Amino acid sequence: MAIPTIADVRKALIARPGKPFVLKDLSTEDKALFPNKEEAETSLKKDAACINELKDKLYAEGKRALLVVLQGMDTAGKSGTIKSVFKDTTPLGMEVKAFKAPSSEELARDYLWRVHNAVPRRGHVGIFDRSHYEDVLVAKVRSLAPAADIEQRYDQINAFEKHLTENGYVIVKCMLNIGHEEQGVRLKERLQEEHKLWKFNPGDLDDRALWPQFMDAYETAINRCSTKHAPWHIIPADSRTRRNAMIARLVRGALEEMDLKWKDPGHDPGSYEI
Repeated sequence: MAIPTIADVRKALIARPGKPFVLKDLSTEDKALFPNKEEAETSLKKDAACINELKDKLYAEGKRALLVVLQGMDTAGKSGTIKSVFKDTTPLGMEVKAFKAPSSEELARDYLWRVHNAVPRRGHVGIFDRSHYEDVLVAKVRSLAPAADIEQRYDQINAFEKHLTENGYVIVKCMLNIGHEEQGVRLKERLQEEHKLWKFNPGDLDDRALWPQFMDAYETAINRCSTKHAPWHIIPADSRTRRNAMIARLVRGALEEMDLKWKDPGHDPGSYEI
């Protein structure tokens, strides 16, 4: 079977704007796009190399930026995705921001302040490990803000993302959809494997106990915030290899659609003697 086209991957994974979205209807271990894991690895390798070259063009042009939003439950593979999809990407022109619980400095401002402050510069690829969606996910499930405030945030987030896309930004949003059973396996790995133990946080078990509430919150956020200018893509995340290959296809496609050109240096290189 041939590697799926970028168009096929988008079509299979997008939460269509304006269409009802039901998260439980989607398989977390769907292998339809990449039945063969070796083909997924091959696709990822090719895309990772292309992403690096396209990122250099984006940096040289210096006019636009790409923002990749990775959202998912604990162990869904946000950091693993970054490591794999951008494994061939040089650091120049790359920005990664991991959003944790807001600091007192951040809480003293509106909830989008710290997010806008982390938006990548023009010419850069920015990656959000968690994002502004924490403020309609964790904040909603744990009642960290009044329900009326959270209800307003969906439209505010849509307006924020539209503002970015109208000012030279392309946004790729990926929800890493891991299954409850697979998450349990990965949490046990963190307790049993020395090189993963540092990742374990007892608070992860608290979130796991609230799984149904989190899934409802994700479904609402995707229904309300999958827009034409910044649609959501739902990534089956039980297979790390397939997950990485799908997201690499989306990132490469976003960069290719920007039709990036090498910057004109503004002088004739043939006029110099070295």
